[in-house]
Amino acid sequence: MDFYYMPGSGGCRTVVMVAKALGLELNKKLLNTMEGEQLKPEFVKLNPQHTIPTLVDNGFSIWESRAIAVYLVEKYGKDDYLLPKDPQKRAVINQRLYFDMGTLYDSFAKYYYPLFRTGKPGTDEDLKKIETAFGFLDTFLEGQEYVAGGQLTVADIAILATVSTFEVSGFDFSKYSNVSRWYDNAKKVTPGWEENWEGLMAMKALFDARKLAANNLWVSQAVIFFLSNGQVEPIAPSDMDLYYLPLVGACRSVLMVGKALGLEFNKKIINTLEGEQLNPDFIKINPQHSIPTLVDNGFTIWESRAILVYLVEKYGKDDSLYPKDIQKQAVINQRLYFDMSLMYPTLANYYYKAFANGQFGSEEDYKKVQETFGFLNTFLDGQDYVAGDQYSVADIAILANVSNFDVMGFDIGKYPNVARWYDLVKKITPGWEENWAGALDVKQKIEQKQNSAK
Repeated sequence: MDFYYMPGSGGCRTVVMVAKALGLELNKKLLNTMEGEQLKPEFVKLNPQHTIPTLVDNGFSIWESRAIAVYLVEKYGKDDYLLPKDPQKRAVINQRLYFDMGTLYDSFAKYYYPLFRTGKPGTDEDLKKIETAFGFLDTFLEGQEYVAGGQLTVADIAILATVSTFEVSGFDFSKYSNVSRWYDNAKKVTPGWEENWEGLMAMKALFDARKLAANNLWVSQAVIFFLSNGQVEPIAPSDMDLYYLPLVGACRSVLMVGKALGLEFNKKIINTLEGEQLNPDFIKINPQHSIPTLVDNGFTIWESRAILVYLVEKYGKDDSLYPKDIQKQAVINQRLYFDMSLMYPTLANYYYKAFANGQFGSEEDYKKVQETFGFLNTFLDGQDYVAGDQYSVADIAILANVSNFDVMGFDIGKYPNVARWYDLVKKITPGWEENWAGALDVKQKIEQKQNSAK
């Protein structure tokens, strides 16, 4: 059962939660619509409308999330609990599903999607449509626990995906008391809620990046999102502050390790392009005024690789990402220094020079890139991971940089060990999709600079 999706999409998250409720395993296939992958002929054959989510179940292809949700329940549901057979109950559920698509989600799209294009939300009138939609939903929930009656249904799951999207986008629906009551309960009783939330974090990161992009903000550093598919529950204290900028790869490597550990950060953006790192309040926290900076219950640490090791040693349930064995640690540390002293500098010296004048670096700079990948290819000869036979923080740190080379068009395929490793770690690293979204935005910034330099 192949499922073509992107984790941040509300419709995709709906299907994931319904599948989880039914105990179904989906063969997930990422389809990057930002790169136009939905227009590839092989996908258009599956779905001529070329939209996601798309489900292919033993040769049967179906798209539109709510249609998929209903199909899955009808075919694979052990009972009719999520979609009762009673015509009246089904009619109410269908009404709520159409309400979700045509009113609730539509209001979200009209107000928030302009952020992707302009960095600013829609009009006051668009905001009023959101308020009207939530007013309707609040009325639907008057005197009942679920959106379509007295039991959890596919309508609750679809609307939960949408309402949670509003939450992470900053819309305050607390004044809609019935919606708030329903939402608190739905989060607890809906299978797959954690994965839905992970997808939302991906979407939020993309929104943040787009807002920065629209304001012509860029950073000359490496950039890093796979979702942990609900396998990790957040356990971090709420007062763990991470000062960061979404486009900075070093920051995103911290986010990926945090995701691997099930940690949540209180994220605080420091716009280094506006000089915010020089604010006296931040210098008191980090006199080197660099990002990422982590403040954990009063303890302050910066330099991304130091943060990675700290997080694993303090919060790891085991030492798998940074083993206690002294020799293994030494190899991991070497790889981390390699990442800092070669991988990132060669990226910056060749590709990121375009931020200054629209031109990449010299042939000599490019040769250093090739030499660095030659070293990495050698490290990976006969082993799965960069520091041996065990996945570690070194893989995550180096992945952040290698993905930037990839998005800039560097031919990783010439280095077969690196290519094999890269294909593997993309699949298993929590936070991969967020990382890739950031890499795409760096590429966009460089291309904008190149175009303006012509």
